[in-house]
Amino acid sequence: MKTILAVVGGALALFLTIAMFGGAGWTHPPMAAKQTGFRGTGMDLIRTRAGNEALAAANVAPAPADPAEAGGDKASAVYENVQVLGDLSAEQFNRLMVSITEWVAPQQGCTYCHSTENMASDELYQKRVARRMLQMTQTINTSWKENHVHEAGVTCYTCHRGNPVPANIWFDRPVQGEGRFIPRNNSQNMASAEVGNTSLPYDVYQAFYQHKDTSEDAVRVNGTTVLPVTKGKPIQDAEKTFAIMISMSQSLGVNCTFCHNTRSVAQWDTSTPNRVHAWYGIRMVRDLNQDFMEPLTSTFPRNRLGAMGDVPKINCATCHNGANKPLNGANVIGPYPELSHPTIEASLPTGEAKDPIPGTNTPALKPSKP
Repeated sequence: MKTILAVVGGALALFLTIAMFGGAGWTHPPMAAKQTGFRGTGMDLIRTRAGNEALAAANVAPAPADPAEAGGDKASAVYENVQVLGDLSAEQFNRLMVSITEWVAPQQGCTYCHSTENMASDELYQKRVARRMLQMTQTINTSWKENHVHEAGVTCYTCHRGNPVPANIWFDRPVQGEGRFIPRNNSQNMASAEVGNTSLPYDVYQAFYQHKDTSEDAVRVNGTTVLPVTKGKPIQDAEKTFAIMISMSQSLGVNCTFCHNTRSVAQWDTSTPNRVHAWYGIRMVRDLNQDFMEPLTSTFPRNRLGAMGDVPKINCATCHNGANKPLNGANVIGPYPELSHPTIEASLPTGEAKDPIPGTNTPALKPSKP
């Protein structure tokens, strides 16, 4: 027995020695760290250098098309049924149509939205959806310029990246077991990519990104007093808060300290400015989903709807695609001024955003410039 143990021990020692020399390069890859807050608090954005390079390569803005002449006949006079971009010159209109084709349907071409028999026809649902998406893009670049997208702006490519349907969209998720004999799973304990493959609730987009009237306290679970003075919130709410934070972290390719101070995660006056941008971004997503996406439910065919019969909707990753600034912060709207402001009235409900936390010094919504 002793002989066997000695042989096994010797073999193990030999294996470990070989592994020590042969695996000397088994260290973590070169890392890149960027300080995002106060020194000594661990507020750093940490990625691998290879990951940084891959992320930058995946978020390169396409080269803009050559400028077109503003003079000449308007598009509405040259073409039929031009409802959103009719005030552009025919040359400007053609330039934008070519760009949209490259941004959204480079493989399918013009016929993805237009009928080959009659280009002016609205028979294809894609054309009717695209018309509304143009208005949505103009609204983002106008109403949310000061508080979220700033001078960089967005175009169709920001979300679509050469695909007819953006890669990062979401649908309502049915609750397993609801209305049946088997118990409900509270939409969790099933690994989901939306929440980092954790067991946290996977229906957080429905809870936080779907409606403009979502409670301002929906995501807040931390107590604000030393001792509890109210009943507080259940653990399920805390799980949803963790889930949506993980989702945002993945969508922007950042960690928690990109927005929050590690000393007090809930405190606004010591958080980074990125947290304010994110706060407005959440409100923007809710506005877009409620005002632009959900009204298109009857426009989309059944095969384009989700399991619950709902339209595809937007989250942070739809634009950001893993980068804290979409397309690496490139100014994509400059070469396309026709997308920077509404060209027709959108007839959407208006209203001012509320302050993130009443009684604090977080910025109020700034009026956008005409």
